[in-house]
Amino acid sequence: MSSSESRETVEATVRRVPRYGVFMGIGVVLGIIAAGILTMVGSYEPSATLDVVYPPGQVFGFALLWTVPIGIALGGMVAVLLERIARRHDRVVRVDHETITESD
Repeated sequence: MSSSESRETVEATVRRVPRYGVFMGIGVVLGIIAAGILTMVGSYEPSATLDVVYPPGQVFGFALLWTVPIGIALGGMVAVLLERIARRHDRVVRVDHETITESD
């Protein structure tokens, strides 16, 4: 079992990148909150044309169909914007790159 090492110094770019999933998750939560607010603010009177009254649970579900995807999209856009801003603060560092090869 012998091993051989090769070592070289290379330049690497170090930068901070936001986690997209976290921002999209926050967008989902904000979308759920927005759907709840829209459900509480809405009126539950019969429609003039159809004479139908929708229950609050159904209104909440319909509102979720719109507010959650919008929240996900807005969260993703905020993450992309923050990544663009963070790109200005990139720094180049020197690192040691090691390659270890073991042979049997």
